[in-house]
Amino acid sequence: MTRRLAEVAKKVGVSEATVSRVLNGKPGVSEATRQAVLSALDVLGYERPTQLRGERARLVGLVLPELQNPIFPAFAEVIGGALAQLGLTPVLCTQTKGGVSEADYVELLLQQQVSGVVFAGGLYAQADAPHDHYRLLADRNIPVVLVNAAIEHLGFPGVSCDDAVAVEQAWRHLASLGHERIGLVLGPADHMPSARKLAAARTMGDLPDAHVARAMFSIEGGHAAATRLIDRGVTGIICASDPLALGAIRAARRKGMDVPSRVSVVGYDDSAFMNCTEPPLTTVRQPIEAMGRAAVELLNAQINGSAVARDELLFEPELVVRGSTAQAPRD
Repeated sequence: MTRRLAEVAKKVGVSEATVSRVLNGKPGVSEATRQAVLSALDVLGYERPTQLRGERARLVGLVLPELQNPIFPAFAEVIGGALAQLGLTPVLCTQTKGGVSEADYVELLLQQQVSGVVFAGGLYAQADAPHDHYRLLADRNIPVVLVNAAIEHLGFPGVSCDDAVAVEQAWRHLASLGHERIGLVLGPADHMPSARKLAAARTMGDLPDAHVARAMFSIEGGHAAATRLIDRGVTGIICASDPLALGAIRAARRKGMDVPSRVSVVGYDDSAFMNCTEPPLTTVRQPIEAMGRAAVELLNAQINGSAVARDELLFEPELVVRGSTAQAPRD
């Protein structure tokens, strides 16, 4: 017991006597300090006293599909920082291949009596994926916010970068450079952000099915998909993520084609270090800071009992022109 008091006191920055008062339900402790002590108990893995177990922890699950794509650590940094400012403790849950699944993480978070969950990328964006764990959260009335496009009928509020505007910006940029054979490297067919990008591209100009390639979200996936597009004569490639775009650049080089003089490539996200690649990547920037803070505001409002619209907030992307795009080749 003494060790537990000392560890919790050190974590929160208060005296052991204050921790003891909280654990024993004694007066004389501010609500903010009380919540901080309870959160520290949860984080350190100690059970709450019986009389305090009915309350939800000041923990918030932050569920990410991976950390290899730099966009997800960027979202985690913004969302985690905004949660901490509100006295909420983020619990990072990252899926690994063959490891803990998204549904497993949801079960673990429910066991910890979390106050809410933010999903930044996940199975909610895939129409053919299992979604029972989302319904479980809804049934338990756990506040949830989704980041970027989700399938319909889940009923959670969300914040998204406008996929249609992103493709329009990229397409117009390539068209202004004289590219007429423009192709897309997208995620799987059931992936909602990719579906939105494809729908927008079809309104922009001639887009044969042969100029649309699907891939898993990785450099290797981008390499394979872009190789197919280059073989079909595409000179401008719009990719659904920055790693896909890096794979497209590698595909062009493996075929002895210079980027951007022979093939132009546009990414999506403007994740870390894309200005340090060779060539620096032209990409469409997601407003990560604004989106992350909006997600936390929506979640906090729900935690505090306020009703929020189950709508999707759309944020405007920004085209960032760098060195991976140039005038279309003349021959």
